[in-house]
Amino acid sequence: MDDCIFCKIIRGEIPSGRVLEDDDFIAIHDINPKAPVHLLVMPREHLASLNDIGCWTGERAQKLLEFTVAVARAAGIGESGYRVISNVGRDAGQEVDHLHLHVLGGERLGGLL
Repeated sequence: MDDCIFCKIIRGEIPSGRVLEDDDFIAIHDINPKAPVHLLVMPREHLASLNDIGCWTGERAQKLLEFTVAVARAAGIGESGYRVISNVGRDAGQEVDHLHLHVLGGERLGGLL
């Protein structure tokens, strides 16, 4: 989508702190971190949210999760622990309508979970 900020980041139109990327996904640093390590994992393909993942095959969804694990390891939090969150919709706090997973770690996380 032309006006999606994450699509612009993926296309390289907006600079970002890329952590890891492959042909299908990218991971960047969140500009408003909620933990010492706060990364965003997103598909290059535009999907509005997790609600739209039904158009993917199970293999593609598995690749997203495997990429997310690789991102946590690359960030040095694979062993100490991390949290993966997907906000779906405004009431859940989704601010950008492009599927993305938050990967948080680097300290003992409190909160709701």
